[in-house]
Amino acid sequence: MNSNRKTAIVVGVLFIAATVLSLISTSLTGSVIGAPDYLVNVSANANQVIVGVLLLLAAALSVVLIPAMMFPILRQHNEGIALGYLGFRVIEAVTLAVDAISLLLLISLSREYVRAGVTAASYFQTSGALLLAAHDWAFPLNPIVFGLGALMFYYLLYQSKLIPRWLSVWGLIGAPLVLLLGLLGMFGDIVIYLALPIAVQEMVLAIWLIAKGFNPTATAGKE
Repeated sequence: MNSNRKTAIVVGVLFIAATVLSLISTSLTGSVIGAPDYLVNVSANANQVIVGVLLLLAAALSVVLIPAMMFPILRQHNEGIALGYLGFRVIEAVTLAVDAISLLLLISLSREYVRAGVTAASYFQTSGALLLAAHDWAFPLNPIVFGLGALMFYYLLYQSKLIPRWLSVWGLIGAPLVLLLGLLGMFGDIVIYLALPIAVQEMVLAIWLIAKGFNPTATAGKE
């Protein structure tokens, strides 16, 4: 098995890991911080939130490893775009890290709130609202950065023919939709189904990379 084949398998696994870890993390933390009495609820379910944060950080690591693993291959076709893709995915990982930090700070705030009882309740509620705002703003920023990076990624895949062009075109269609999701989210409109095309495409891409790898013609002589 050559190095490009190994890279394809690892990248495919990382795509799946990033998606699955993010979904599980959102499921674990969303039900806790979404409660009306979240300042009490977070403290009571701190372990659940911490597990969600750890999964989110693992997803962020996966997000960075994908372009890092792909860079030696992509740079052979267009180093500038390959660097741009790496940069956007690093920024995407930063938005996930900011989200994780806001959740950890919310745990600390919640514990102090429970200890204080009704004393200085307004202070804790204001601080909690600010931390939730950081969490909420990270949501639309993430798909914006992801969408810009995905456009570069799938354009380069289309040009290089590393994967079937129909799969690259699918990505080029899905990327602007998730970018639109983020832009609408900045104004408070969450149209989550806009992420569905790229979400399905990435899972198909992951399976393709694991099962088939890169087009050997496109990688010939470029290892």
